Amino acid sequence: MDLFSYSMERQLKREAPLAERMRPTILEEFVGQKHVLGDGKFLRRSISADRLPSMILYGPPGTGKTTLAMIVANTTNMKFEKLSAVTSGVKDIRLVTEKAEEELKMYGNRTILFIDEIHRFNKSQQDALLPFVEKGIIILIGATTENPYFEVNKALLSRTVIIKMEPLKRNDLKELILRALNDGEKGLGKFNVSIDEEAIECLVDIANGDARVALNSLELAVLTTEKDVNNTIHIDKEIIINSIQTKKIKYDKSGDEHYDTISAFIKSMRGSDPDAALYWLAKMIEGGEDPKFIARRIIICASEDVGNADPQALSIAVSAFRAVEIVGMPEGRIPLAQAAVYIACAPKSNASYLGINNALLDVRNNEIGEVPKHLKDASYNGAKNFGYGIQYKYPHDYPNSFVEQQYLPDEYKDKIYYNPTKNGYEKMISERLHELFDKNE
Repeated sequence: MDLFSYSMERQLKREAPLAERMRPTILEEFVGQKHVLGDGKFLRRSISADRLPSMILYGPPGTGKTTLAMIVANTTNMKFEKLSAVTSGVKDIRLVTEKAEEELKMYGNRTILFIDEIHRFNKSQQDALLPFVEKGIIILIGATTENPYFEVNKALLSRTVIIKMEPLKRNDLKELILRALNDGEKGLGKFNVSIDEEAIECLVDIANGDARVALNSLELAVLTTEKDVNNTIHIDKEIIINSIQTKKIKYDKSGDEHYDTISAFIKSMRGSDPDAALYWLAKMIEGGEDPKFIARRIIICASEDVGNADPQALSIAVSAFRAVEIVGMPEGRIPLAQAAVYIACAPKSNASYLGINNALLDVRNNEIGEVPKHLKDASYNGAKNFGYGIQYKYPHDYPNSFVEQQYLPDEYKDKIYYNPTKNGYEKMISERLHELFDKNE
């Protein structure tokens, strides 16, 4: 490195955001992730013994994935290389892996390769890593905010350990905030900051488990606040709120949060909890989810989980979808909320859903039954010569427009696919079927 590059590096380090400056360099400084880094836990034992397996660190932003990799770099006796999946390609991977192979041959040193945002690598790039991970030439540490089970190919997954990084707990964030305020070298200690407890709680709320958001918001609050008569920078709740206008919503429309949140939304409606349904709906709206996607899920839930216990539910769900198309957002949130609440409060039945699934199983896996002759089309000349339609009984010619006759193929004539519940309107359906077919409850 020449003198100018060295000078630039020092300047960048001095002027880096607070979260970067406060990044821990040793394991003892690391905050959070006790489930894998607590005393005696797997990852701490592996790092301390310098016996790391290939792994993928998976979790939301600001939970310490890159920091943990840098700590490994500072503590391991192995060679350490770093790539970013955003800027690197197969050529870069080959250069690093060839260098690692040479290092192992010549000096017996293994190499740890850290790849940030590994989910951005395509299949060919991931495949380029595979033989080197498999042979143990490199120890791979990947970092990703996306679910690796969706984004990383199965061959590479089978050779790595998945470490789930959790959002930082409130006490973890408070510890980092106070550490930054008291650190006079890398932190904000030289600014003589006084901060209200209420402001700290607000900052923790805003950060929502993300250390980077907490520290960089705190720095902005300090740097944009004038000193008072006592030469102190006093930070209150209002200053924190004005330092970051919107609370960080952890929501990726194509990742884990998308699937987990819509799952919670559907299960809340199915579980008859309108308050929870509204909460998850609000999270999706605030996170920028496609309102038509939400409306489609409501329609499916109306039919799958409410069904004929309240036939009106499906009409309301479809109407909500149409309303969203007409009025758009943000007003579309209102019909979405109305439909979600209605579905949640409606009586439930999945009898139709189970019925079609069971019928499909028979159609797909068993012999397809022939249409009984009396049900076959008899509208063309010559049909009656085959006996088609001759013995068909027209229901409207009988009392209550009902007459018993076989509608299923001979192989399935005693099969029952639809078993109505006693919930809501479906109770009336059940009673009618029992009355028509003389069934005993």
